[in-house]
Amino acid sequence: MNFNQFSVPYHIDPLYSRRVAYFSMEYAVHQPLKIYSGGLGFLSGSHLRSSYELRQNLIGIGILWKYGYYDQARNPNQSLQVQWNEKLYNFLEDTGIKFQIDIHGNPVWVKAWYLPPETFKTAPLFLLSTDLPENDYVSQTICHHLYDSNVATKVAQFILLGIGGAKLVDELNYNPDIYHLNEAHGVSSVFYLYKKFGNKDEVKRRLVFTTHTPEEAGNEKHDINLCNSMGYFCGIPLDEVRKLTGITDDQFNHSLAALRFAHIANGVSQLHGEVSRKMWEKYDGICEIKSITNAQNWHYWADKQLYHFIDDHNIDAFVDRKRWLKKRAMEIVADQSGKLMNPDVLTMVWARRFAGYKRANLITRNHDRFEALLKNVKYPIQIIWAGKPYPVDYPAIDEFNSLINLSKNYPNVAVCTGYELTLSKRLKQVSDVWLNNPRVPREASGTSGMTAAMNGSVNFSTNDGWIREFINHGNNGFVVPIPDYDHMSVEEQDQYDLDKLYDILENQILPMYYDNPHVWRQIVKNGMRDVRWQYDANRMVKEYYEIMYK
Repeated sequence: MNFNQFSVPYHIDPLYSRRVAYFSMEYAVHQPLKIYSGGLGFLSGSHLRSSYELRQNLIGIGILWKYGYYDQARNPNQSLQVQWNEKLYNFLEDTGIKFQIDIHGNPVWVKAWYLPPETFKTAPLFLLSTDLPENDYVSQTICHHLYDSNVATKVAQFILLGIGGAKLVDELNYNPDIYHLNEAHGVSSVFYLYKKFGNKDEVKRRLVFTTHTPEEAGNEKHDINLCNSMGYFCGIPLDEVRKLTGITDDQFNHSLAALRFAHIANGVSQLHGEVSRKMWEKYDGICEIKSITNAQNWHYWADKQLYHFIDDHNIDAFVDRKRWLKKRAMEIVADQSGKLMNPDVLTMVWARRFAGYKRANLITRNHDRFEALLKNVKYPIQIIWAGKPYPVDYPAIDEFNSLINLSKNYPNVAVCTGYELTLSKRLKQVSDVWLNNPRVPREASGTSGMTAAMNGSVNFSTNDGWIREFINHGNNGFVVPIPDYDHMSVEEQDQYDLDKLYDILENQILPMYYDNPHVWRQIVKNGMRDVRWQYDANRMVKEYYEIMYK
């Protein structure tokens, strides 16, 4: 492999011949490569898989996280324990490429590793590391922890991805037509490109941006003087940076800079596109914001046998397969929690990143109804939670631990740790109902329900993100009807959603599952068919070429 004149090492489909460099802070391409935290990584991983399947001329740029996000383990009392374990990968190739970037006035060595396409069936992926003996210890730690809680380290990580990634692309002589920033973590690249091309228009012509954040306060901001002192602006004087970005205050808004440097951007669902356009319209110089709804790679996630039995109209085999998938996954749950569950009982799963707005414990907030639900003999239910809180998000960790303690009181409630790709897939296979209850409209897209449907699970959700485009209530899933949330307090919204969740679960879902299994199976199959094409990442990456890269 010649890394000094790099080209994608497979035949390129002429429809996708434009060269794209895709920057993302995390990638979930396969379980052994633990360089991801949650939804953003799952999305990036599916993007690379589908780009490979469609033979697109795209390369991924990321960071090789020495300790990953973290390893989720248990304390002696079963509560969450954060572990930092070094990751070793013999399947990554040494490109031989080393170069320096300036961080905080010091030259820092950067090494590039390569994940070949055939290893995990992805587009080529390059991963940057500063964990080198040539660097001092502080510089080595830049690539240690994904989303490091130290502000200066996080800014250094943004410099590594953005400036380091753009410089790597030059070292490869890849000469992209498009630089695609998946979230604003790599926006320091625009200042490197500005110095390279000499004017903003040349950068703008090549830059596209995907935003995943549906509220302004959630977008990354850092002290502009800290960014300047750390070399974020590639030596461009601060007065010139302010003119280029239009940012006049002391907080550098990474997303705002990206929206002013890109020639086009996109939200990650139709609703998120609308929310983003409204959110940013008060700022001048913003590029057009389109909508491309997120998706997941069907070939990686779907249970092919379930689909095969649907196509063959073999309902008995379909039922047997789903029961077998549930029983297999229940062994993992039993191994972790000691709770051996019943594959013939409706199993509801809430599993994703723990964050306040996702309301993991919402269904537990009405104690009487929760108690009655779990002790219902006529319509029994089993509930499983899993997910990773941010390692210093103490309210989210408390929420996780409270669910652990709650689960000790019920034989039909379990909480799993280590929510990565393999467990994610197994929990989607074990679930009959995939519970998703974010506070509307906080979920930009959400994708876990897509892969749940690909494994024979029915989505049950508040009406946010991609769900608005997908669910036909009672036909392919179940959704909480939208009230006038704008005139509700947070407490009123939570109470409304909680009441509706219980009403739908008690009066529609449970009776249908047990009393009308033929109707239930039809809903399962409708969801599987509807998600098959529209929410396969092949559709998504095709739209990126047609809408964003043209």
